[in-house]
Amino acid sequence: MLTNTLRRAFVVPLGVGLLIAASLSGLSVAQAQEANVVVVKNFMFSPMSLTIKAGSTVTWKNLDGEPHTIVNDAGLFRSSALDQNDTYKFRFDKPGVYKIFCGIHPNMKATITVQ
Repeated sequence: MLTNTLRRAFVVPLGVGLLIAASLSGLSVAQAQEANVVVVKNFMFSPMSLTIKAGSTVTWKNLDGEPHTIVNDAGLFRSSALDQNDTYKFRFDKPGVYKIFCGIHPNMKATITVQ
């Protein structure tokens, strides 16, 4: 009886720890696959600030039920209206700071810093 109690005391926390470790490693793999992705949700860009290397492509994905556009304030690019689950990609070749906003909802802002 005591042996079973001790076994449960060690095995259950160990199992829980393994499950947590497995789920965390799955998250890091998912995050690695989602490099340079900006999510549009709740009328916000997330992240609002992103630093990338020159030559990298950024992907915006609209998860809102409302359409959004991705616009560079210097006129370098402008997406068409993105419906829910639509994406827009742009390759940043030159270093600099790029200010981004939604053309439909101009209060939505983000910054892409290219090194």
